[in-house]
Amino acid sequence: MRVLPAFRAGYSAESLPSVCEHTSMDLLADLEARGLVQDSTDRDELRKRISEGPVGLYYGCDPTADSLHVGNLIGMLILRRFADAGHDAVALAGGATGMIGDPSGKSSERNLLDEATLKHNTERIAGQLEKISHVSLVNNLDWTEPISLIDFLRDVGKHANVRQMISREVVKARLDSDTGISFTEFTYQLLQAHDYLHLFRTRNIELQIGGSDQWGNLVAGAELIRKAEGGHAHALTWPLLLRADGKKFGKSEDGAVFLAADRTSPYQFFQYWMNVPDADIERFLLQLTLLPTGECQEIAAAHAEAPFKREGQRRLAREATTIVHGEEAARAAGEASGILFGGTPAGASNQALEFLATEVPTTAFEPGDLVRVLASTPLASSLSDARRAIGQGAVSVNGEKVAGDDRELAGADLLHGRWLLLRKGKRNYHLLDAGAR
Repeated sequence: MRVLPAFRAGYSAESLPSVCEHTSMDLLADLEARGLVQDSTDRDELRKRISEGPVGLYYGCDPTADSLHVGNLIGMLILRRFADAGHDAVALAGGATGMIGDPSGKSSERNLLDEATLKHNTERIAGQLEKISHVSLVNNLDWTEPISLIDFLRDVGKHANVRQMISREVVKARLDSDTGISFTEFTYQLLQAHDYLHLFRTRNIELQIGGSDQWGNLVAGAELIRKAEGGHAHALTWPLLLRADGKKFGKSEDGAVFLAADRTSPYQFFQYWMNVPDADIERFLLQLTLLPTGECQEIAAAHAEAPFKREGQRRLAREATTIVHGEEAARAAGEASGILFGGTPAGASNQALEFLATEVPTTAFEPGDLVRVLASTPLASSLSDARRAIGQGAVSVNGEKVAGDDRELAGADLLHGRWLLLRKGKRNYHLLDAGAR
């Protein structure tokens, strides 16, 4: 896998203030203010080290699925915050560790993926890490695959304390379960610790970051560096991102919110944040956007004054979608959302209408009598039902109410030469696509 140079382009105008903010303040204090620090090695020593000059740090993701999810977004954005402040941030795609999988809190072993699936997944998540984190990218398969078992045991295994390995909470839980834990999953933490040691040696990486469920693995890596190299390394975790129902955002959880557009569309991604509870607005703005802390608090305070306007959700959705899918997709998703919640499609972008086509019933456009077209869609059960709906003023074409049942649909009605949106009542839509045949 390529190792990419640090990348700084691609910021929206609204995200630029955060770059300036990080370069002129205590970066660790900023993370603390955002609620992004749960556990860390010596906090004062870490703060001092960060203030002394550029520090190398990394965050890793395993390719256990072909897309990362919202739970990974915090780590990717922390990398960007450090990179914006001039530090050497590295994203790691776990092509090697993904072959085993970190032991989960569930009672069963992970299913081992075949080589072709792992390769596909690794390429996919590597692309997401590169696009969102804007930092150097590495794959731990590059340095893990060439190592023999004997070399690994001599270089890593001899420094591992089995008592400490067993004391990790997830390992203890699995040992106490009916199924236990395999030696393969038990030794996962050694592979991750070896990643840290390798990056310490080759890239001068001194800090590994991760979610709070990774604390044992992070500490194991810092301890291996101390024993093998006599070096001093740090670890930092953030609280797991939880949904309103208390469950974590994860690939295996129901309703997972993926970062890949073909798993969770930009519209669905945007709409997810439009529907978050008011109580989560400030927390998610602080943790899942690049806006300065003060601005996040101002948005949340203004939202609290008039929550019915949903301005907090709208800003959150726009910022988060821009980070993951880009500014154009975020704008189109916002337009599509506005249309489906009472707005007009007139003036909407072609991409917004393409998003609509994935969310509402869509059939091919054929010019002709509106009554007959309406009756051919789920919006009307018959010609008489179509006439009745039109007579009641319940039908609109491209946002304009139809006055009579003699309305003809023609090519001139098509938006962007392709789309025509029918609506019955407030929430029943059908899209006609002249490009579908």
